[in-house]
This record gives sequence, structure tokens and C-alpha cells, in this order.
Amino acid sequence: MLDTPSNRPELPPEIARRRTFAIISHPDAGKTTLTEKFLLYGGAIQMAGQVRAKGEARRTRSDFMKMEQDRGISVSASAMSFDYNGFRFNLVDTPGHSDFSEDTYRTLTAVDAAVMVIDGAKGVESQTQKLFEVCRLRDLPILTFCNKMDRESRDVFDIIDEIQENLAIDVTPASWPIGVGRDFLGCYDLARDRLELMDRADRNKVAQTIEIKGLDDPLLEQHIPADLAAKLREDVEMARELLPPLDAKAMAEGTLTPIWFGSAINSFGVKELMDGIAQFGPEPQPQRADPRQIMPEETKVSGFVFKVQANMDPKHRDRVAFLRMASGHFKRGMKLTHVRSKKPMAISNPVLFLAADRELAEEAWAGDIIGIPNHGQLRIGDTLTEGEALRVTGIPSFAPELLQSCRAGDPLKAKHLDKALMQFAEEGAAKVFKPVIGSGFIVGVVGALQFEVLASRIELEYSLPVRFEPSQFTSARWVHGPKEAVEKFANANKGHMAEDNDGDPVYMTRLQWDIDRIARDYPDVTLSATKEMMV
Repeated sequence: MLDTPSNRPELPPEIARRRTFAIISHPDAGKTTLTEKFLLYGGAIQMAGQVRAKGEARRTRSDFMKMEQDRGISVSASAMSFDYNGFRFNLVDTPGHSDFSEDTYRTLTAVDAAVMVIDGAKGVESQTQKLFEVCRLRDLPILTFCNKMDRESRDVFDIIDEIQENLAIDVTPASWPIGVGRDFLGCYDLARDRLELMDRADRNKVAQTIEIKGLDDPLLEQHIPADLAAKLREDVEMARELLPPLDAKAMAEGTLTPIWFGSAINSFGVKELMDGIAQFGPEPQPQRADPRQIMPEETKVSGFVFKVQANMDPKHRDRVAFLRMASGHFKRGMKLTHVRSKKPMAISNPVLFLAADRELAEEAWAGDIIGIPNHGQLRIGDTLTEGEALRVTGIPSFAPELLQSCRAGDPLKAKHLDKALMQFAEEGAAKVFKPVIGSGFIVGVVGALQFEVLASRIELEYSLPVRFEPSQFTSARWVHGPKEAVEKFANANKGHMAEDNDGDPVYMTRLQWDIDRIARDYPDVTLSATKEMMV
């Protein structure tokens, strides 16, 4: 059995036991159900609320927005912290729906590893591939969970081949399934040479573990049919010959992923995956920042905002900034410097999350994710430190792919709409552009479902019906370049110009021809599809 990846000797034990990770998948691969079972095994909840259940049982912990609960999909990243076997897990559940991928991209800047969930029948799907590419850009270690093995699924070697070919990553099995679909009995734990059998009767019950002395142990036939035992021996022998061994260094570098098989809805394979995260998942990693990297073992506290969520509690019109602790040991009541404004902030009511539930955080260490309730002072990309002017880098903002104008149902409430839209822009839920000529706002999103979510939230949270209407523009680009060149360009193209919520200039395009023309006529000006959220 492999040793845990070596800890840097100077990392304090409290930081070394942190595991901060995101769960990524294509919609409907079972990601939210898996999250529920993590919380169940971590003792954070007494009973898992299944996404597909009815009534109160449907209220899954990680889906707290009304729209999420109604539709059974995740549209907002949520954070959960809990203890498991001496480790502190900070889990971030991300939206699986591609329309909300920007929230997921930003979340991946705040974690040290990712758990990739794959549907055993469908294999690698389009959204899985997109999210995996983002993990690769960040060299994130990946652990894979192949879910829904209790349903009809594909051949295990086919699934592994597809992951290796489509994602260009080596795969090593940490467990091997015994049977599939109705015949799925459980898994063989390759690392610990033991049999894990599933309990189909009780979905919240821990699987039965049977210690055996390798696959040649005659005890095997006492627990599984002879034909399945013979196939298991054959498959495992072939897998051990053809596939690489579990190598902690290759996994830490993001070139190899261990894969576990199971059924999240039946609570099977989840505990083994959690043990894998504890053993092979990385401890808190250094954070890229300007002018220098931040090391987790530094004694001074620092952290950065990767998400802002408004109105998590409908009774309080609050705004909570999700802060990833980058270094040090934070204590409640500390004064930290808000680097962008250079002003001190007393962090008197920080919270720890269990999705929408929260409790006061008396302390936090590097790797933890805490919430800071505030009234708009904190934005995505902000860095908080004990005084040093450090700014964490690499938190992206993407040009929207769909643009629509937004109008209040009641023209007298236009000012309320301004406020609502600015709030959502600060949250990162949408891009909001104020055209230089004309009135109203143009709202930009990555996917059409975001317009529905925005309209629903504006009505629920501000009692303000709104309508989105088609816009003449199809995309937006941030304008960069020397000040004089940008001013000259903006004056000559006023009909296309707007400002984003930070006041930065944006060029609105109708056709690719517009972008090509600018490149030709204004060589000093650059149009960019991304903007780093560092201020």
C-alpha cells in the first residue's frame, strides 16, 4: 500500500490534515447524491436527501436555491466543511449544468484537487471533458468515481480506455466492480485486498467488508457466485498487467487518476473514495499571487474571495463572500487589510458552511473556506491579508456568449433593477453592461438557463418582475491598451461601447467582422474575451 504523499515538514498538523476539493461532473451523473453521502459519512447529516425523492426528502443540503430544489439541478457552487477520520474535508459542490460553468471555473481556483464523477453507462460526456480541461490548466490532481454501477453500465475496460483516450490521463483502478446492473454485488478493493459487498436493502447503510487473503482465497466463492469470482480474477489480473500502479507523485502532478467504482444512491463505494481523498488527496497548496507566491505554512493570515452569494438566507438581505484561506491561522475578530481598498476590515462574524446552513467560525486554517457576511465591500478576486499588499491571481471572468437587454416590468422601479443587476454582477452570476448611448442594461450570460435563474431571483428577492429581450449585440469584449488609444477608439465607436460593473470599457459586437475590423484599424487596442478578476 502506498504512503501518503510526503508532507512538507514545516506544515502545521492542522493545515496538513485539510483536504479541499471540488466535485465535477456532467449533469445527472449523480454528483449531488455523492455529496450527500459524503456528508452522511462525515457525520454532518443524519439522513441523505435524495435529489430525485419527493417532498421534504428532496431538500438536498447542497442545493439551497428555490430553483435548484424545484428542478433537482445544481446552479450555484456551495461549500461544506466536515471532519472525517481525523481529516478536515472542505468540499465544494459545483454546478454540473454547462450554463453555469463560469461559477465552476472560478471554484476550481480555490481547491487543491477535484473528484470527477462519471456515469457508468455514459462514460466521459461533454461537460466532464470541458471541466477536466480547466483542471488540467491548473494541474489539479483528479480522483475519479464511476457511479451508477447498479444500473446497466458499460464494460469497465471500455470506460477506462475512454477516460485515457478522451482526457489523455493515465488511469489506475483503486477498486474493481463485481458484476454490473442487477448483478452488481460490490467491489474488490485492490489496494487492501478485500471484498466490499453492497447492501441493496438500506441505502444509508455502510457496506459489508470481508477481509480475504487475495483473490485466490477460497472464501471468495462463499460470498459471490463462481462465475463472477472467475471473471473478477481474470479482469483484475489483466488490469494489473495493462494499467499503471497507483503512484502518488503522478497523481499529485495530475497525470494519473485513481478510479473507484460504486453506486452513490446505494451508499456504495463512497467510503472507499473518501479514504482515497484522505490518503492521496493533496494538503493545502501554495497560491499564485502578485508579487509573490503565498505558502500555506506562513504564519500571517491571507485569503482570497472566489465567490459571492447574495440572499442565501431570504430573511436577511445579506451578501456572503466565500474566502479560501491561503495561509496562516485565522481567529474570529481579526482585522485584515482589504488589499484593493487598502482599508482594514474586522472579520467579526465569519461562518463555516454546510450549504445553506452556517455556524460561527471561531477559527480557520489555510485550506479552509469561510464565509464573510458583508454589504458589498468584497468582490470576486479580492485578497485579504495581515497588511502585505498581495493579490491572488488567476481568477477568470469570461466574455458572455448570450446578450439580452433587461427591463423592469414596472418602469417606476428601474432604480431597483439597477441595484439588483449590480448585485448579480458582483456575485459573478451575470455580466452587466451599461451602454454609453441609450438607457437600460445589457445582461450577458454563458448559458440561456441563467436568464431564467436571474428573472426568478430578481422577482423572489426584490419583488420585481423583469423581462429579458433580444439585443442587437451577440458578444462583448474587454478593451485594453494605452489610455489615449482606448479613448480614441471609444469615441469613434460610441454605438458599440459600454461599461461593465467595475467601470471598465467593453466593446459590444454584432458580427465577427466587428472584431476583425478593430484588429485591422486599431493595432494599439486589444479586445479580450477574458478579464482577470484581480483588482
